[in-house]
Amino acid sequence: MELRQLRYFVAIAEHGTFSKAAAKVHIAQSALSHQLAQLEEELGAALFLRSRRGATLTEAGALFHVHALSILRQVADAQASVSSMLSAPSGRVIFGLPHSVSHALALPIIAAVRLELPLVNLELTEELTGNLSQQLQAGALHLSVLFDDGHLGEFLYECLVSERMSLIDQLSGAPGRIRTSVSFREALSQPLILPAQPHGVRPIIEDAALEAGLPPPNVVADISSISILRNSLLAGLGKTILPIMPLKAEIEEGLLRSLPIRSPALTRTVALCHARHIPLSTAAQAVSVVARRVMKELCQKKVWTDATFIGAKSDDSFFR
Repeated sequence: MELRQLRYFVAIAEHGTFSKAAAKVHIAQSALSHQLAQLEEELGAALFLRSRRGATLTEAGALFHVHALSILRQVADAQASVSSMLSAPSGRVIFGLPHSVSHALALPIIAAVRLELPLVNLELTEELTGNLSQQLQAGALHLSVLFDDGHLGEFLYECLVSERMSLIDQLSGAPGRIRTSVSFREALSQPLILPAQPHGVRPIIEDAALEAGLPPPNVVADISSISILRNSLLAGLGKTILPIMPLKAEIEEGLLRSLPIRSPALTRTVALCHARHIPLSTAAQAVSVVARRVMKELCQKKVWTDATFIGAKSDDSFFR
């Protein structure tokens, strides 16, 4: 198996036809087909379904595509790291953010990397946490923010931020006693809209309820999209348990209200992670330094509401 075969395979997968892929990698279509045939013979599986409309990945092809991208990315990282030894960090860095954290982190990280690492091409991707974990393990991401739910052992990570979680619902116009908090037991009994397992806060809430000897959450709808969740809350279809940052604008506008959870207080821990088995490129290491400092500053300046920085004092300490 040769690197050029992986590049040819990825080009066909991305462009959908042999002719377009051949033009992209600057070889004759017949040579491209020959190299793919050799690759399929070595793997013992067909990687594409051919038709008049083009080529689509088979199940084996889709699986191999993930690994091919990871291998090519690591080769590019190795080349960029060697080049960066004598110059400023450069190259592409793919950074994953969960939906419920991107509101707090995305723009500050983009701005900081652009200012401090002008030769780095930062690509932010927003995904469900379960998907981010899979992509990080497969090598499709360099770095990712994940939540410490007790299952981060497959990664190198540092826990950096603790976020307080609240019960969030539609602000009722009816008069009544002004509440400032809600017990965890009461919050669990409300008609809740939560992400589906194993995404986001769902496992954190369920594990905390089990540990406290409380009933599981009363989930009336599984919604893993922040935008759909927001609209559902505004329509009065239920309540949710989240940190307030993803819904901060609606809370400040008085459209939604947040009640911190007590007895016990409920928090989630935000961690910066990378794959244990894949070395970080020089550019990715530099981005991790910037991201860590951005998180610390956002917490210290109270821009990241209800968040406390819990990382080590030294900015030179990253992953354990």
